[in-house]
Amino acid sequence: MPTAPRPLVVLAGPIHPDGHALLEQAARVVVCDDETEAGLVRAAAEAQGILFRIKPRCTESLMAACPRLRVVGRHGAGLDTVDIPAATRLGVAVVHAPGSNSQAVAEHALMLMLACVKHTREVDRATRAGDWGGGRGANTELAGKTLGIVGVGNVGRRVAKFAGALGMRVLAYDKYVPDDEVRRRGAEPVASLEALLPQVDVLTCHTPLTPETAHMIDAKTLGRLRRGAVLVNTSRGGVQDEHALFEALTRGQLGAAGLDVWEEEPVPRDNPLLNLDSVVCSGHVAGVTVEAIRQMAVQVAGEMARVLRGERPDVLVNPEVWPRLGRR
Repeated sequence: MPTAPRPLVVLAGPIHPDGHALLEQAARVVVCDDETEAGLVRAAAEAQGILFRIKPRCTESLMAACPRLRVVGRHGAGLDTVDIPAATRLGVAVVHAPGSNSQAVAEHALMLMLACVKHTREVDRATRAGDWGGGRGANTELAGKTLGIVGVGNVGRRVAKFAGALGMRVLAYDKYVPDDEVRRRGAEPVASLEALLPQVDVLTCHTPLTPETAHMIDAKTLGRLRRGAVLVNTSRGGVQDEHALFEALTRGQLGAAGLDVWEEEPVPRDNPLLNLDSVVCSGHVAGVTVEAIRQMAVQVAGEMARVLRGERPDVLVNPEVWPRLGRR
């Protein structure tokens, strides 16, 4: 009796070899290098699984064009590029890799904080020019300062631990985490963002991008901070209003900003924030370390493989689809 063909999984870009090998134990795996939706649809028309990386987005039209699709995976923790309601309507499981790059992002956030208060860009430039007086006496210490964390999940709790080790007072606002749990994660809970802002010297954002958090860091928010405070954002660029951020920096309301994420990515070279010495920049690389790249691939590949074998995944974003999938 002929055996059933192995399911097909299409990767929207290459992943770590260990994750690739894990998927190959459960499926035939094809890598699609075309970053357009049309190109991925051509490659995945018969696929039962698609693993999304950066481009294209996981849209309803793309999933609907792949009638055999059972599972989509997101290479990483964020899900803002996946149309979850559409996947649910279509009966497609959504899995991802929460926590896989949390240590990397938390370390990067700490690096940006330190680079801002130590004036790393200016000191580096002055030293290379032979100016040993550049920046002397301008640096400050994080010890004794107050850190405000917005979102105390997998990343935020690690940042809280780092900050506590440096001797910072750590406050946090997260409406989805009970106060006792916030304390267990190393921070003192604050009831609202409005109550948090006037108390902090450094504000760091660790939230997903949702309608609730879009442009959460706007002119009103920045105006409530202590004058000269530092902002760090390693979450999503849509959380910040960059026009308001530029205005706050040039007026001195904000002393510095450490930004890994941007409203438009790649960030346009004419973005005025790039011209400010008070801004420390990186290009959405906080979660991109050797260790995190492997963990993301292995974690999401394992989740997709479970679905393809008919097993419920450990982390299922839309659990309401499982009764339907279990019968397919």
